[in-house]
Amino acid sequence: MSQATVDQLKFDGQGLLPAVIQDWRDGTVLMLGYMNQEALAKTLATKRVHFWSRSRNKLWEKGETSGHTLQVKELFIDCDDDTILVKAQPVGPTCHTGARTCFFSRLDEQGQVHPLNSEDAQGGILESVLRTIRGRRSTPQSGSYTSKLFEGGHDKILKKVAEEAGEVLLASKGGKKEEIVYEVADLFFHTLMVLGYHDLSLQDIYGELGRRFGKSGLRP
Repeated sequence: MSQATVDQLKFDGQGLLPAVIQDWRDGTVLMLGYMNQEALAKTLATKRVHFWSRSRNKLWEKGETSGHTLQVKELFIDCDDDTILVKAQPVGPTCHTGARTCFFSRLDEQGQVHPLNSEDAQGGILESVLRTIRGRRSTPQSGSYTSKLFEGGHDKILKKVAEEAGEVLLASKGGKKEEIVYEVADLFFHTLMVLGYHDLSLQDIYGELGRRFGKSGLRP
C-alpha cells in the first residue's frame, strides 16, 4: 500500500476526488460528494466536511444553510489514493430531503427502483435484526419465536436476557471461542428484544456510546 501525502493524492481531470461520508457510530453511508484540494484542506482545518460543488462551481460546507453539518472524526484514503472515506458525526439529517442518509431507494433484481425504504440501507446486521423484531411486534406471525416472546410480555423477555447473560458467563469460563460467539449472539438478540419492546433504536445506544467515547469510564 502506498504511503501517500495529500500532495500525492490522485485527483481526476477536473481536480476532484469522490468522498464517501460514513456515520462513525454505525457505519451507515450518508452521502457521496466531491472534494478538490481546497475542500480537503478546509475539511482538515475545520474538522467539518467541505465539498466542491460541480453544479455551482464553488466551495461549500455541508450544512452551511441548513445547519445539518458533518463533524469529522477520521479520514481514510483508499488503496489507489483516489477516493476519500470520511467518518463523521452528522448534526441532523444529511440528505436535503430530510432523510438521515441520501441512500434510501432500493433497486430490485428487475431493475425497478423503490424509493420508500429509507431505513433498509442503514447500519448493519444488528439494525436489520431490530427492524425484524419491530415488524414482529407490530405484525405478529404464527410460529415466530420473536412473536412468542412478545406474547409472553416484558418479564419473559427480561428472563431470557438474564438467562443468556448467564450462558455467556459459562461459555467464557469454558474458554471455547465458538461457544462464546454463539452465546454472545443469543445475548445480542435478546437485548435487541428489549430495545424493540421499548421502541428504542440502536441510534439511541450509539449516541450514548458516542458521548462516552474517549472519556474516562469512571463516573465522578
